[in-house]
Amino acid sequence: MKPFTSVTGTVAPLDRANVDTDAIIPKQYLKAIRRTGFGPFLFDDWRYLDPGDLSVNPATRRPNPDFVLNRPVHRGAAILLARENFGCGSSREHAVWALAEAGFRCVIAPSFADIFCSNCDKNGVLAVALAGDAVQRLFDAVARDPRVSLTVDLRSQRLGWEGQEARFEIEADRKHKLLEGLDEIGLTLRHADAIRAYEARRRAEAPWLFA
Repeated sequence: MKPFTSVTGTVAPLDRANVDTDAIIPKQYLKAIRRTGFGPFLFDDWRYLDPGDLSVNPATRRPNPDFVLNRPVHRGAAILLARENFGCGSSREHAVWALAEAGFRCVIAPSFADIFCSNCDKNGVLAVALAGDAVQRLFDAVARDPRVSLTVDLRSQRLGWEGQEARFEIEADRKHKLLEGLDEIGLTLRHADAIRAYEARRRAEAPWLFA
């Protein structure tokens, strides 16, 4: 997993509350058996004017000009800004895969669904739960200047933009895993020598189990 230390970039403002995972990546795309290729289908129902599925090339579909991610000024944004309860609904990890492949390293909202937040941690995406007044200040800043630059620093747990600053809280365990780029598999592999030693010892103690 790619470690997260800090990111500086522009912000895509998604001014909606209770954005569920079916809106982030609709169910028809969950049939794909790989972890890649979901970026073009992020917010699919809002992003395009006509329906799609895995058999339809997204390049042939009509983009919705009113959707925030289709506005030229927000293309290439590294940070997504949203309202409360982002990522609610089902537990699909595909939602985070789509966000990451679309280039988002950080999502900021007043609150997140717990499982969505956990899925972000597993994929190197930082979910920042920020106080509502600070979220509003960010929305206001992006409204004034859509190209405003925001820096999110995980080590100091601070955000900075236009001379303003906000601090966010994060559990120590989450912070450590993101900084080190460790998911559950990575954490397990840190003990690879001990695992191999245990397997060798068991093979010697009970060889019939390995026959």
